[in-house]
Amino acid sequence: MATLKETLAKQIPGLREEAATLVKEHGDKEISKVTLRQVFGGMRGVRGLVCDTSSVSPDTGLVIRHVPCKDLPGRKAEEVLWLLLTGEYPDDASLKTLQDDLKRRGTVPDYVWKVLETMPADSHPMCMFNTAILCMEKESEFVKAYNAGVKKTEYWESTLEDCLNILAKLPAIAAGVYRLRFNKGDRIASDPNLDWGADYAHMLGLKDTEGTFEDLMRLYMVLHSDHESGNVSAFSGSTVASALSDLYYALSAGLNGLAGPLHGLANQECLRWVLKTKEKFGGVPTDEQLKDYAWETLKSGKVIPGYGHAVLRVTDPRFDAFLAFGKKYLADDEVFQIVAKVFDVVPGVLREVKKIKDPWPNVDAGSGAMLYHYGLTEFPYYTVLFSVSRAMGICSQTVLARAMGAPIIRPKSSTTAWLKNAVAGK
Repeated sequence: MATLKETLAKQIPGLREEAATLVKEHGDKEISKVTLRQVFGGMRGVRGLVCDTSSVSPDTGLVIRHVPCKDLPGRKAEEVLWLLLTGEYPDDASLKTLQDDLKRRGTVPDYVWKVLETMPADSHPMCMFNTAILCMEKESEFVKAYNAGVKKTEYWESTLEDCLNILAKLPAIAAGVYRLRFNKGDRIASDPNLDWGADYAHMLGLKDTEGTFEDLMRLYMVLHSDHESGNVSAFSGSTVASALSDLYYALSAGLNGLAGPLHGLANQECLRWVLKTKEKFGGVPTDEQLKDYAWETLKSGKVIPGYGHAVLRVTDPRFDAFLAFGKKYLADDEVFQIVAKVFDVVPGVLREVKKIKDPWPNVDAGSGAMLYHYGLTEFPYYTVLFSVSRAMGICSQTVLARAMGAPIIRPKSSTTAWLKNAVAGK
């Protein structure tokens, strides 16, 4: 048995040596070319970052370390956190030690609740959640260590402390935001006998007559935990952390990006389209009705929410995991039935549209329907759920960046005039 910190401490010297050797021997080797289209297209596809926690390729989707997404269901969030940081799963004794440690760190300071309670009653749940994280900044162990003059090679240790302190509190904060913002009653105390994901489900306080909501929360926390470092939330968090801002600042910055409609809000739009479909047809449509409605949506200048992905060219394996969960537990739910039918029908429609490169569903095409089934019908809250999970990836990436002595992120920009001259050969 070993603690998470002990496991990392054994690995980090070798990781540093490997990186230093790569730079020394191959530092001038070109690994990516940048086109004008990429410069104006948000740097999409430009290789300019290091991320060892996960990778996403067009033909396989998410792989956390060496573990394909399809093998993640059934794992607990604490196991995946260990995997993100170390590249391996913990043994049973180490897992128990980590779970006990997170429980010990899980008490949310009273001042956090006071801040949230003074916010306007109609505040957005994401604003409340991120405010709670940011107002705890004074607790940062990294800031204390930095101000005390700790060596740069030891920055990762206090950052790991911040990582564990923050993650331990997020389920309680997120559940508290839900109950406060949507008038669900008093906060529900953490259950010391439950794992991270199941405890979050417990503190939300939704009625779970089927006894499977905690299973969904475990799955949700695992599937959304990381997705490389180039997406808006991870990249924003990495950029802020690279300035040696502490993890409270960096995580809040990253999750502010997750709040955008082109990133973390997508599952809400998907669910709205599915519910609109259900309303239009008075239930589950036939295949032909759904095909016609898909064309109607496309011809009106809109997209089919949840279909297509910036990187993937196959069905998102995270969608496959949610689909499998739904077939097992939600087979009689009409909303889920529509989600499954859309998967059967819509890709065929999208393949007929020449400009669409990826006709397959991404994770957002199914996740909202799962939450809706269990009575979590407050759409603005969905991104908070995403945030609790994605915080594991952002925090893990920051710990590893500090361990590797990563420099400040500072790419070079160009004026439009310079680019015009460049393509003209001037």
